[in-house]
Parts: sequence; structure tokens; C-alpha cells
Amino acid sequence: MLLKLLFTLAVLILAALLIRHFFFSFPAQKSADYAAESPEFDIRRAFEGPVEAHGMIYGPDGRVTSRFRAVMTGRFTNDGGVIEEEFEYASGRRQSRAWNIQFGPNGEISSTADDIEGRAEMEQSGNALRMRYRLRLPEDAGGHVLDVTDWIYLMPDGTLLNRSQMRKFGIKVAELFAVMRPMTEPAE
Repeated sequence: MLLKLLFTLAVLILAALLIRHFFFSFPAQKSADYAAESPEFDIRRAFEGPVEAHGMIYGPDGRVTSRFRAVMTGRFTNDGGVIEEEFEYASGRRQSRAWNIQFGPNGEISSTADDIEGRAEMEQSGNALRMRYRLRLPEDAGGHVLDVTDWIYLMPDGTLLNRSQMRKFGIKVAELFAVMRPMTEPAE
């Protein structure tokens, strides 16, 4: 009888955790949640020209594991574009990435980059952009492939707030937060 009670309790706890995860936390967000919000997010306007970012990466225990500054420079046409990123971490490590963006006929947006497995799928709605992709970490960081969900929110003054979660086997292993602003002076 006690074993049955413990099993039932364990099932209820697991169900409560799953409900919390899928309905009351970061993964519960949907693009439609932001459809009525303004200003309207447009990746072409948000990342045209140099944008400076400052951010932190948190490990699975919630502690800051890395801090960075990045300069992103976007160039776009009607069919697509590229956003080049240059990261400098507090440790002194540098990293570059180029997002090669394609615009589809019905508002679809996708992208590729050297460290992305397959294609990143993007969806704009209201003041938000959601990106989903599989990121391959550098070998010195373990070379793991993580499932990433990025949410970027456009504020009325043009500031972009980025919150991202990285998961391995569905378990959150890292989170990123960054503030991005258009640069008024040329990038260094």
C-alpha cells in the first residue's frame, strides 16, 4: 500500500512539473502571445547596420558562466540577407558567426550558419521574434549540439531584449540574456 501511494505521489509530482514546464514557463510562449504588441518587429529594421549587444550566459545552476559584448551588422535584400556577429567574451575568447537569412513567400524566415545544424526557423509576431535551431558548440566547449529557443523583443525605443534557453535531451543546460541597441558610431 505504501509503495502504491509513493508511486502515485511521484506521478502527480511529475505531472505537476510537466504542466508547469509546458504552460507556465519559458517554453510555454507562443508567437501569437505577442501578435497585438507594438512596435512591430521586422528583422530587416531591427538588425540593419551595426547593433551592439551586451549579455550573459547562465549555466544549469543559474550562475553566470560567461559575459560578452557583440557587434552584429545586418544587410538585407528582398530575398534575404546576412547578419554578421563578432563576439568578444570576458575571458578574451572571440567568436564569429554569419546568419544567412532567407525570406519565404508567406512570411517564413529561415537561416543557416556554420555552427547551426540544419536550418534555424524564425517567426515574427507583434513585437517579438522567435528563433529555433540546433547549435553545435565549439570543441573547447564540449562540441555538444543543443536545442536553442531565442526570443527577441523589440522595445519602443528600438532596444532589443534577447532571452534564450539551450537544452540537451529536453533539459535546460544554459540560458542567455542580452540587451541589443543600434550603434550610433561605427563598429570598432
